[in-house]
Amino acid sequence: MKGLELARRYWLEVGEPALAAACPQAMERAAVGLVGEGSECLGYDDALSRDHDWGPGFCVWLSRDDLDRWGEDLRAAYDALPRTFLGYARLREDPLSAGRVGVLEQTAFYRRFLGLDRPPEGDRQWFLLSDQALSVCTNGAVFRDGTGAFTAFRTALLAYYPEEVRRKKLSARCALMAQAGQYNYPRCLRRGDRVAALRALGEFVDHAQGAVFLLNRRYRPYYKWAHRALTDLPLLGREAGGRFEALAQGDPARGTEQVEALCGLVAAALEDQGLCPNKSDFLLDHARSLQVGLADPWLRSLPLMLAGA
Repeated sequence: MKGLELARRYWLEVGEPALAAACPQAMERAAVGLVGEGSECLGYDDALSRDHDWGPGFCVWLSRDDLDRWGEDLRAAYDALPRTFLGYARLREDPLSAGRVGVLEQTAFYRRFLGLDRPPEGDRQWFLLSDQALSVCTNGAVFRDGTGAFTAFRTALLAYYPEEVRRKKLSARCALMAQAGQYNYPRCLRRGDRVAALRALGEFVDHAQGAVFLLNRRYRPYYKWAHRALTDLPLLGREAGGRFEALAQGDPARGTEQVEALCGLVAAALEDQGLCPNKSDFLLDHARSLQVGLADPWLRSLPLMLAGA
């Protein structure tokens, strides 16, 4: 069973009746679900995932005032829930990943990852947020939301970056793809420096993945799951994913071929979305066109290769 489904059933069959009986007023106002860190929040957990921070559990989010009023009683009721459900045990939390489930303050949940107490406002705030943090705040599922406040914050984030911010981030990703993959990678190979070539290729994969997610208007998750998530994307997911897998085979002779193919896919998608009519084979030219075309003077003034957080 997947962790998200386990969490939903644990809430419905065990958590909801017990917590509603213990703290009815709090639960009328609470949001409940499973969102945040962990492969189960992405739906990518498997048998290997079950050795840490996995098992029946869910989050209960309350406002600061509600937490002050009912938090102690609600935490006691949550801690008293059965430790085993459907044959799965609630595992002891690793101290480094504490706070993934249980009774939480809703604003503190978002502030932990975004540094904000409210949804971002304006291009500057949006630009400084990372894909990974935004992915963490918008994955998983909310099972119920009494006041709607937790979901309202989440909905604002799911609306995605403002278009000007997306274009600036795309311009930077394209510039960095060109620098790492089209320029430095083949030069390192010609010098016989395989370590530097591998490093350049890693940088290229990072920025190429970032570009594909931006083209799909989706937040890229934690690096371990980025490729898995990319292959599910409707635009370039399977095609780009296949190219990345070919790169992972480690044949330098074919590496430059795959790099150029991926750059070509991104360039074609930019043109299809009406972002960049540039016909150059070098993505740095596309990056410059994107940056020059930005309407926001602050974003336009930023260094070309600055992609934000």
